[in-house]
Amino acid sequence: MSNFLFKEFQPVSSKEWKQKIQVDLKGADYNKTLLTKTNEGITIKPFYHSDNFKQVEILNNQSDFQICQTIFVSDEKTANYLAIDALKRGADSIKFIANITFEYKTLLKDLFSLRDEKIKVFFQLQFLNEEFILSLNEFVKNEDIFLNIDLISNLVKTGNWFYNNKKDHDILKSILNNTKNNIVVLGVDASHYQNSGANIVQQVAYVLAHANEYLNFITSDKITKQPFSINFNFSVGSNYFFEIAKLRAFRYLFDLLLDEYDINVTTNIFAEPSFRNKTLYDYNVNMLRTTTECMSAVLGGANSISNIAYDVVFHKKNEFGERISRNQLIILKEESYLKNADFAKGSYYIEELTYEIAEKALKIFKDIEKNGGFVKQLFKGTIQRKIEESADKEQSQFDDKNLVLLGTNKLPNKEDKMKDDIELYPFLKTKNHETLIKPILAKRLAEKLEQKRLTDESI
Repeated sequence: MSNFLFKEFQPVSSKEWKQKIQVDLKGADYNKTLLTKTNEGITIKPFYHSDNFKQVEILNNQSDFQICQTIFVSDEKTANYLAIDALKRGADSIKFIANITFEYKTLLKDLFSLRDEKIKVFFQLQFLNEEFILSLNEFVKNEDIFLNIDLISNLVKTGNWFYNNKKDHDILKSILNNTKNNIVVLGVDASHYQNSGANIVQQVAYVLAHANEYLNFITSDKITKQPFSINFNFSVGSNYFFEIAKLRAFRYLFDLLLDEYDINVTTNIFAEPSFRNKTLYDYNVNMLRTTTECMSAVLGGANSISNIAYDVVFHKKNEFGERISRNQLIILKEESYLKNADFAKGSYYIEELTYEIAEKALKIFKDIEKNGGFVKQLFKGTIQRKIEESADKEQSQFDDKNLVLLGTNKLPNKEDKMKDDIELYPFLKTKNHETLIKPILAKRLAEKLEQKRLTDESI
């Protein structure tokens, strides 16, 4: 029936569409009226057509995305209870964040026997301790574990290695050589670039160059154990279609990069909503933002998605916020027909965005490699400067209300008083200590305006 109906209409070329639009504009300039230039240097057209359709071949995620619950480890028994409770109430996997070593037997007690199928556990360790990590690996040697060890991310965020360049990489080499293949050792934190204000093309280029440092290290240091995996942690913003295309463009480019090395690497994409556009005032809007961001992650092909609570900016973790954020993902997966979703494939707009993002990111990546690689560019300060320029531009657009966060810089609720509700310090904290490089700092767009409102709540 559908094929029959479509045959009733004569095809219309892109040239004919453009001519019709120009007639309807009644003399207004087509380029000035309908073309939009983004911060990435991409021009958004009013329509996309098969006449000039650009497409890249992407190996899609073949399984359902996993719903992940993120838990900070301050007390092992409490974290264990929260993890088991989350798994009973809809989560498929768990992510533990820890600042110091912990009693892993207590933390993981009964976790892996809760279901018949294997449960994935992600770690975000804010430390590098070889003895502890190898002991943990031995304990969980038959489970699906993601350690997410990322030396470069620590350098980016703090300005320093954990110990020093050589010792950090010696520890990483030892862990790689003494860990079973089912445990994913390496992680690449792409989320920090998004939360610091890098535009979408920069994010793809920088995470590609970031990962290439590890591929160089593995191949040059004769760490030949294959196959192995890398987990990429992305933050997803509210530019809906661009964020879908971002994840797709990254997969495409990373597969091209792997072909150059001729090594067998499995890519896992872990996604979570951005913090950059979350707000202290009118905080319920954060729930709408995270919903569209999680949808972008699903349609972009993320393997695992962890949502953030609507009140994450200013409240300590609480049962209500965590339950709502988890239920958002359950609704998307179970009630919105987004299981095995690949709706982006074949979409003229998304396919062309994917192509353009990939093309521009590849150019930046090649320039980074030509000039010594990602770490060398960090020590020169080039990466920091580029991100600062992008962040400043975006901040200026927010300040001028050209970039809108509803309820914050547009249509603010004058009755919204937050001073007595704040449990966590919601603004950027800086530390004065000696660093090897200038750290890249994550900052929310609304911070300056929120600080002003907190000082004078009559605003």
